[in-house]
Amino acid sequence: MPNLLNATRQYWRNLDQLEAAYQRGEISLAEVDQRVAALMADLGQERRAALRFLWDNLLRTWSEQRDLWLGTAMVLVLCYVWISV
Repeated sequence: MPNLLNATRQYWRNLDQLEAAYQRGEISLAEVDQRVAALMADLGQERRAALRFLWDNLLRTWSEQRDLWLGTAMVLVLCYVWISV
């Protein structure tokens, strides 16, 4: 299971380190841009993995418990109609 929260925290830590290194004059602005682009690509990959994991689990749950979901939805619709009339 992808840990998106941990990946986001790591991304912000790396950005803070980059900013500190730039403020100290250790790296150039062009290098900062390159590293930020790489960090964004890594975080984007982690986000896609998390969304894919979520989608796959939703599809698996739907295929395994379709009757439960449909029955629950029908009961909720009937309750809504009964309350709103």
